[in-house]
Amino acid sequence: MKKHRAALAAALAAALSLALTACGTGDAPAARPDADAATALSHIHGVATVAGKLYVATHEGLYTPGADGRPALVGDRKDDFMGFTVTPKGAFLASGHPAPGTDAPLDLGLIESTDKGATWKDKSLAGEVDFHALDTAADATVYGYDSTNRRLKASRDGVTWEDRAELSALDIAVSPAAPGTVLATTEQGVVRSTDGGRTFGEPLTGRLVAYVSWGARDALFGVDPAGLLLRSADGGATWSRVSTVPGGAPQALTAVDARRLLAATQDGVYESVDGGRSFTRRMAVASGGDDH
Repeated sequence: MKKHRAALAAALAAALSLALTACGTGDAPAARPDADAATALSHIHGVATVAGKLYVATHEGLYTPGADGRPALVGDRKDDFMGFTVTPKGAFLASGHPAPGTDAPLDLGLIESTDKGATWKDKSLAGEVDFHALDTAADATVYGYDSTNRRLKASRDGVTWEDRAELSALDIAVSPAAPGTVLATTEQGVVRSTDGGRTFGEPLTGRLVAYVSWGARDALFGVDPAGLLLRSADGGATWSRVSTVPGGAPQALTAVDARRLLAATQDGVYESVDGGRSFTRRMAVASGGDDH
């Protein structure tokens, strides 16, 4: 058990270290021909579904399955979308770095799309912040983890931001029932804030979790660095094992509700409609390994 935990801790530490070093435009791989589109997705940073349509935020842009099931680029931007989320009103929010050769600041700040990724506009903090994790609360508060300064930030309108706690985190999740309750995954375990991310307590348990997503009040899901899917009914105080997500090491997790989950791993994006007990691959990709 100790060896297993040590291995998970090492994997989470490696993932956190990679996440905290931004993917600068200089080392982003060039996009490959459309005929080989599946291999162009070198790393997935976020997944979402809108009206049944899957959206995958990657190192080389936003993709959705085409008519043949292969990844199809949404819009014409091939930016490195490090952080990605969909607001309750359906707006897409993202952050990261511009595609190579683009005349834009190294850090995108917060950008927004109101046409499902077809076009994007600068929202705030361009050239200042690279959010590696984004989530929105039921009251429309946007939370972003600023990887450059290792600080949580919050905004009611996506324009004016407040600095919150300093911490080293890989992922964040906001309670759907309590907008001020925020979880963050760290090397020590999952930590919780009940004051809008201003302060975080000690790790809730010794359980190491890489990615978290809150599908409902009593349905918090997490996946550990080895791909073990967990569920908590009490906000992360205790966890129960559900299954193992297929496809290798996890890269992103989104709980649409208490039964529908999306999980990105090394070889594809998987969907569950039974609370994570079984998964079906929605999109096949070729992972770029640790080219984060």
